[in-house]
Amino acid sequence: MLIEFFENLLKDNNISNTDIKEYSPLVLAYIGDSVYEIFIRTLLVSKGNAPVYKLHKQSVAFVKAKAQSDILHSIMNNLTEEEQEIARRGRNAKSGTIPKNADVAEYKYATGFESLLGYLYLEKNYDRLIEILRMSIN
Repeated sequence: MLIEFFENLLKDNNISNTDIKEYSPLVLAYIGDSVYEIFIRTLLVSKGNAPVYKLHKQSVAFVKAKAQSDILHSIMNNLTEEEQEIARRGRNAKSGTIPKNADVAEYKYATGFESLLGYLYLEKNYDRLIEILRMSIN
């Protein structure tokens, strides 16, 4: 039901697959960051009730730039050519800011990872998105 709601939101606003391919990689990373964040938070909460500060501390280990950079490096050979291209575009995008706790290269690779997630989400390629998310926690 929730997925249907989001699909209808995208459809109602005339977002087509052609449009998604033309989106800025930073826009894809913007939505991909949210997709990954909700995935990690859901994963942590599914393991049981815990104080929020503990959940936050655990989630930071997954969502920080270094962790996302490491994920992209580890899964790159498992990506299709199209997915690799999306990740490369995200990695090479010119961002105006870099977080104070991240190395520039790590941040760029993290942006590539988030771009890939955002792309798969907007493409409604949920099966592949889930595969990538599963790879990210192994």
